[in-house]
Amino acid sequence: MSRIGVKPIALPAGVQAHVDGPSVRVKGPKGELAFTPPAGIAVRVEGAQLRVERTGGDEARFRALHGTARSLLANMVKGVTAGYERQLEIQGVGFKAAAQGRKIVLNLGYSHPIEFEPPAGVNVAVKDGVLVTVTGADKQAVGEVSARIRSFYKAEPYKGKGVRYVGEHVRRKAGKTVA
Repeated sequence: MSRIGVKPIALPAGVQAHVDGPSVRVKGPKGELAFTPPAGIAVRVEGAQLRVERTGGDEARFRALHGTARSLLANMVKGVTAGYERQLEIQGVGFKAAAQGRKIVLNLGYSHPIEFEPPAGVNVAVKDGVLVTVTGADKQAVGEVSARIRSFYKAEPYKGKGVRYVGEHVRRKAGKTVA
């Protein structure tokens, strides 16, 4: 029995969940998200709670998917109520970011600026030219956009310049010593 999967998901005030056949839609103040659980997993609404159940039997794959489906639904409920946020910082001489409408323009030491437009449902804000904040209701989309921005110039270990998450530790290496 899955310890995570059997826990009910409480629906806070202002959040509605609808089960339409196999798919589940969760709507709240921050937006609307949809999820289709894998075969063998069913979701039902009981009052102000969501319950995830195994319908495919007691095979290992259904036991594994039980807790995963429940966690994904709990993340959706949290996303439409509070939302998710990731912060990135840019370090380096001349390295900066600027917002242009929905797009952000990154100057990361290349011969050209990098323009990046996030997908719908994800917002990107720039503060002081070096702090980039990615927000949205979908946890996976916020993480993907943050990772994509970071991948343009990961923090390198010699000078430490590049894009990193706030609070991320970059292991520094000693350079060559000239005798």
